[in-house]
Amino acid sequence: MTDTTPFDTRFDDDSLMSEPDPTGRFGEFGGRFVPETLVPACQQLEAGFREAWSDPEFRDELDTILRDYAGRPSMLTECFRLSEQLGVRVFMKREDLNHTGSHKINNVLGQALLAKRMGKQRLVAETGAGQHGVATATAAALMGLECKVYMGAVDVERQALNVFRMRLLGAEVEAVHSGSKTLKDAVNEAMRDWVATVDGSHYCLGSVMGPHPYPWMVRQFHRVIGDEAREQCRAATGGDPDVVVACVGGGSNAIGIFTGFVDTDARLVGVEPAGGAAVRHGVPGVVHGMRSYLMQDEYGQVEEALSISAGLDYPGVGPEHSWLSSIGRAEYPNVTDDEVVEAFQLLSRTEGIIPALESAHAIAWLSREAHTIQGQTVVVNLSGRGDKDVAQMMDVLGDRGEA
Repeated sequence: MTDTTPFDTRFDDDSLMSEPDPTGRFGEFGGRFVPETLVPACQQLEAGFREAWSDPEFRDELDTILRDYAGRPSMLTECFRLSEQLGVRVFMKREDLNHTGSHKINNVLGQALLAKRMGKQRLVAETGAGQHGVATATAAALMGLECKVYMGAVDVERQALNVFRMRLLGAEVEAVHSGSKTLKDAVNEAMRDWVATVDGSHYCLGSVMGPHPYPWMVRQFHRVIGDEAREQCRAATGGDPDVVVACVGGGSNAIGIFTGFVDTDARLVGVEPAGGAAVRHGVPGVVHGMRSYLMQDEYGQVEEALSISAGLDYPGVGPEHSWLSSIGRAEYPNVTDDEVVEAFQLLSRTEGIIPALESAHAIAWLSREAHTIQGQTVVVNLSGRGDKDVAQMMDVLGDRGEA
């Protein structure tokens, strides 16, 4: 593959999480497995991102929008009642307080600015729980771009509020009825759209997955989470945390906070759903333009991921997470839906913070493992707020007689 980079710019060479190799790989994971028609688009995107990320004016504009529009920096909240109950000092990185209600806005604002810089007039996106779709529709409205969002039909039904929000913001939302009708299938349709409209469209991919340069580029747009959290934790405690925990589907919120602590002694924990534990139960394979851990059957067919959370029912994981697992720097346990439901209620009742079901996976692991880390300091990335999940949880808890 020919390198089209206009100048030799390396990023973060002194960090364990620097940029991938020239083929877009983190170890054996990553790469660029796309139709020939998309290779020039990926190369153009890589060159455009390198140029933009090295331009102080672009970085200043992005920082200004993140501050004045998205609400950064997000707070680091100490959870006193939860800490007392678990015997662990718990801090929450409050990405739920960002405009649109999750971490997704960081990446989307970056990509939308980049798309305008590259002369694109239209954003194409996939979404699972709807938060990335809402963030993309928001950025498109802010910057005067067209927007088309693909969403699995199953997720359209269980995330009806976010579908309405996207349409209210001016986006066209298309329900995908193929396959499992969830996030995997939404990605497929979004990539097909991009192939057909590449001259005027930018694919605003929502996680650290897909063909190079997406996993690396999306991580760079989300590293603000970890950079802030590291400085905030040091200010609050005088040092780094013992443990950093985040949920993992594709893995963008986790990779964002991991960047701030990967070069410290902090333990990095990415929590997957039991029904979609690609790192724990998957094997290396290729999906959506990347090589990564992937849930497959004995014939190499992609298996359906299952999770109570629409944002985590993805059968793969970002390639950098696969690499961090393979070298032993991060660990990827999984939790059950029942544990997630309990954690959803736990944080709500102890701290008055209703988490997204995705984020509740991280809290579920903390609740389960607290007895093994007594007295330690833990930073949990609260990737989103639970407004979008309340109707679903009313049904779940009502069926159990708990509402």
